[in-house]
Amino acid sequence: MLFPGLLSVTFRRLGAEEIVAGSREAGLAGIEWGGDVHVPHGQVAIAREVAARTRDAGLRVSAYGSYYRAGFSEAGGLTFGRVLESAIALGAPVVRVWAGVIGSAEATPSVRQTVVEDLRRVADLAAGAGIAVATEWHGGTLTDTAESTLRLLAEVGGTALQSFWQPRLGATAEQGLADLRALGTRLAHVHAFHWWPTHADRRPLREGESDWLVYLRHLANLPGDRFVSLEFLPEETREDLLRDAAVLRRWLASVHT
Repeated sequence: MLFPGLLSVTFRRLGAEEIVAGSREAGLAGIEWGGDVHVPHGQVAIAREVAARTRDAGLRVSAYGSYYRAGFSEAGGLTFGRVLESAIALGAPVVRVWAGVIGSAEATPSVRQTVVEDLRRVADLAAGAGIAVATEWHGGTLTDTAESTLRLLAEVGGTALQSFWQPRLGATAEQGLADLRALGTRLAHVHAFHWWPTHADRRPLREGESDWLVYLRHLANLPGDRFVSLEFLPEETREDLLRDAAVLRRWLASVHT
């Protein structure tokens, strides 16, 4: 089953209470809370407060979007222990992390091994708390291609590590579908937006309908539940949220019939 959601980082300038209210008004089912503004890493009291606000509004916490960079953040002062404390207090079922700071084509074998070992460590730590870990699907990291992501999952080993997914800029629907098929059931959740043709061109979600329906039809046939969460709205306004949420909910209803 696919559920419509929102990333809180879409509205960094708003408080948690406003994001909860907007998500509820837009008919969404859950929120992925970010660790940079709304639920800072290690600030457990804030995480508990945000979790309560989310639950009281009838919404779910879909994930904790941390800014932990595997292989690098510990040395920079952000420990995964702090990230995990917040995730537990938030009631997040999965923590999103980043697979290093270097793209797969530039990463040396030693850098890659450092990232792999740290991902294995944090996945095991989170699993001990009943929480999954999933990597961001993003350029400039070791999950910048499907091939590198699958290799990374295999190198980490086990099944504790998953991956998020979002469309690669400029990719065709066929390429995006191939990425999703490659990930299979290792897919955690999906981030939904429509950038075209460059990062500077944030378009209303409805303009990406032909591609997104291809992705959603595939996702609807996978076992398990996943959130498809809005991110990168054109102007990041209430009107943007209501418009794109209505589009997303309509698409999800169509693929579930």
